[in-house]
Amino acid sequence: MDIKIDKLNWKILEKLQGNARESFANIGRSIGLTAPAVGERVKKMEDLGIITGYHAKVSHSLTGHQLKAIITLRAFMGKLKPFLAMVDSFDEVVNCYRITGNENIVMEVVLKDQFHLEKFIDKLIQYGETRTNIVLSQVISNAPMSPVRKMEIPY
Repeated sequence: MDIKIDKLNWKILEKLQGNARESFANIGRSIGLTAPAVGERVKKMEDLGIITGYHAKVSHSLTGHQLKAIITLRAFMGKLKPFLAMVDSFDEVVNCYRITGNENIVMEVVLKDQFHLEKFIDKLIQYGETRTNIVLSQVISNAPMSPVRKMEIPY
């Protein structure tokens, strides 16, 4: 389905991605619409599945999770489907993606410490070979979506 998003809707999306709790009145004032018009556009984008939800950003370190890691999994033969059925039960997993390439899975996980990491890896190794990368810092987080611009190729 190819849904066209007009310039006003992109401006609304930009504001909501910056602050999902921004009032429709404030958004409307900044883009030249009334609050009801903004509300109507937001509702339509929700109904179309363009806006999929609203989330609170939580500091993992302030909730006792001092370690963040990216773990890839290369599933053993016949173990991918059992892993996919289990992964949502792992409290440590913040994001999980099924990917192409040598590995099947990439997970972003948060853990209390290195001992917690070791126990978590022990749970994973029954499903396949893992590789772990410790996150030192976050360079970009939840970057806002924007319209795709055509690249100009210089000749």
